[in-house]
Amino acid sequence: MSAPWFQRLLADGLGRTAQSLPAIVDGLPVDDLLWRPYDGANSIAWTLWHTARMEDVQIASLAGTDEVWLREGWVERFGLPYAPGAMGYGQSAEEVAAFRLEDPKLLTGYYRAVHTATTELVDSLSEDDLARVVDESWDPPVTVAVRLVSIVDDAAQHIGQAAYVKGLLDLR
Repeated sequence: MSAPWFQRLLADGLGRTAQSLPAIVDGLPVDDLLWRPYDGANSIAWTLWHTARMEDVQIASLAGTDEVWLREGWVERFGLPYAPGAMGYGQSAEEVAAFRLEDPKLLTGYYRAVHTATTELVDSLSEDDLARVVDESWDPPVTVAVRLVSIVDDAAQHIGQAAYVKGLLDLR
C-alpha cells in the first residue's frame, strides 16, 4: 500500500535537502568549507551545520524526542565552542567565525542522522496529526503541517546560500 499523499509530499520536500547537502560538501576540502567571502559572512560548513541543527531541533520538538545532536553524541564529535543547545540562530559574526570542522563527513553524517529522524516522524504522521497546534504564540497558531513546511522553506534557503558560497570559491 502506498503512503498517504501528504507523507509522499513531505518526504519529497524534505528529501531534497538530503540530496543537496551532501552534493555541496562532496569533494570540498575543509578550508573551502570554512571559507567566508567576507568578515561577518557565513561559511558553507556553518550554514549546513545550522541547516541540520534547525531541522533537528524542530523535528525533535514535533516528535517529542531528544535532538539527534545530543542523543547520538554529535555535539561531542563536532566539539564546537558553543553551548550544547546552540543551533546558530542569533549567533554573532564572531561566533560564526569560531566554527571549526576537521572532517567534512561530520556534516553529512549528522545531516543523514537528522534526516532519518525526520523520515521516521513523517512516516508516523496521520492526516489528523498535521492539524495539531504546536505553537500558539503566532496568529494563526502554528500546526505540525505549517512547522514542516517552514523546515522545508528554511532548508531550501540555506542550501541555496551554501551553494552560492560554493560558487564563489573559484572567484577568490
